[in-house]
Amino acid sequence: MLTSVQVKPVQSHDRRGADDADRELHTLLYQMSGERLRPGVPDAAWVAKMLTHAHNTCILEHDFLEQERLAVAPIAAQVPRDAEAFGDWFESLRENGPGQYDPLFSFLAERASATQVRWFVRQEVPGEAGFDDLVALTQLRMPDRAKLEMARNYWDEMGRGKRPGMHGPLLHVLAEELALIDTPVEQIVWEALALANLLVGLAYNRRYAYHAVGALGAIELTAPTRARPVADALERVGVSKQATYYFRLHSTIDVTHFADWKSEVLIPLVAEQPELAPLIAEGALMRLSAGARTFARYRRELALLRSDDQSANGHAA
Repeated sequence: MLTSVQVKPVQSHDRRGADDADRELHTLLYQMSGERLRPGVPDAAWVAKMLTHAHNTCILEHDFLEQERLAVAPIAAQVPRDAEAFGDWFESLRENGPGQYDPLFSFLAERASATQVRWFVRQEVPGEAGFDDLVALTQLRMPDRAKLEMARNYWDEMGRGKRPGMHGPLLHVLAEELALIDTPVEQIVWEALALANLLVGLAYNRRYAYHAVGALGAIELTAPTRARPVADALERVGVSKQATYYFRLHSTIDVTHFADWKSEVLIPLVAEQPELAPLIAEGALMRLSAGARTFARYRRELALLRSDDQSANGHAA
């Protein structure tokens, strides 16, 4: 039974220097993700301006993804190859996967100040990779049964054809109310950038397509346990119900989404090709481990923010 997974640490005697290197890397990858996914127009100078830079950056992305993958590969290699048993193993990550029930979320729900809650949202909004786009990239050339479920999931993300129900703009409503539109990348901790880079890297690069299946399944599986306390925190500090709706929605809808992902994507894929089980498992563990690393950084930063508030005001914020 899985208990925890530790992401391989950067080997450095100078933690500050390592943090600077991680920030530089993930800022670069984050910018590349924006460039590769953003619609553009033909550019006569494309080779001179972009191709060499993209080539070098893609090598850095590959090294990052492989470091994350190799950190969890020994556990993923032990997962069941029987499809039903694999589905049960995957679902068990809800209780014992990396980062599950992190104390960050009870703190947000029960004690965090409005300043601390706003800081948390500032980190989450720019790093939101866009589940709809990730599903759209992942479903390319997948078997019919899995592809159909991904299409249904995408349709839900798109508000079933109604703009007010689209999930992405719902998060924008929250960011707008908290005045967090266009947060500079320098204000986002590198761990949050790395989490977004991981998800885009897995979905964009087809050699990691089945890892993306696992990562997206892990998001659907674990989102409700995090979204619920975040919604509680937002409402407790006075954010409107309309702006809170994104997190309140994902505290319920993703329960159904995962049940369908398990029965229509995970189990059929492994039943057809048992050798995919460890690849899908690696993707899930990569996503959860990157999340756990991010939550730990959030806790450290929020503790510092609380100390700053205390020193400035004479009491906890």
